[in-house]
Amino acid sequence: MKTLYTGKTKNVVELDNGQTALYFKDDMTGKDGVFDPGENQVGLTVEGAGQKGLALTEYFFEQIKAAGIPTHFLEADVANRLMLVKPADVFGQGLEVICRFRAVGSFLKRYEDYVVEGQELPGFVEITLKNDTKGDPVISKEALDILGILSANEYERVRELTLQVAELIQADLAEIGLDLYDIKFEFGRDPATGEILLIDEISGGNMRVYEAGQVLDPFDLSERVLEARKS
Repeated sequence: MKTLYTGKTKNVVELDNGQTALYFKDDMTGKDGVFDPGENQVGLTVEGAGQKGLALTEYFFEQIKAAGIPTHFLEADVANRLMLVKPADVFGQGLEVICRFRAVGSFLKRYEDYVVEGQELPGFVEITLKNDTKGDPVISKEALDILGILSANEYERVRELTLQVAELIQADLAEIGLDLYDIKFEFGRDPATGEILLIDEISGGNMRVYEAGQVLDPFDLSERVLEARKS
């Protein structure tokens, strides 16, 4: 197994058979030992988090596949923390796409003069450049097009897919009494066809989910969802 890219919570690897896979670590983003999906650093390590995150990612990607939404997901080997994926080219040096249903995190910090914490938002979608040193700055549709990162048509397709997936996950979580506040996605292009694919992971590490007003950490969220779905 050869490491192609080292990330904070996952590595992109090439397996001995030439397939591409994501390797899920036990690391979580946060600060001073407290989980925060908006942080750009590893804040804590929890044994078993990688397997739990991959198991939840597999669960959600199967739901998304059933809905006919294109992704890079092929299959998961949870025991070995590996997810087989199709190759995909990222936009520019990488984009993060956030769908917000409630005002928390960086959105609240930016607009705290105009919103209160937890205020409902209408599935608001925004895109940021994936750049830790610059704090993942928000970028507009026009700037993405001008800079040749994402065309105007591609922007609308990404926004459409973001809402479809976010609303699917929101509804799924609501069935077991959980409230999705926000969620972060990544997308890429199929190098052979140019089709836009949902890529990366869909786990507790890239969403804020609350139960009875309390945020769930990624480990607890995985257990809560997966246990509920067994019954």
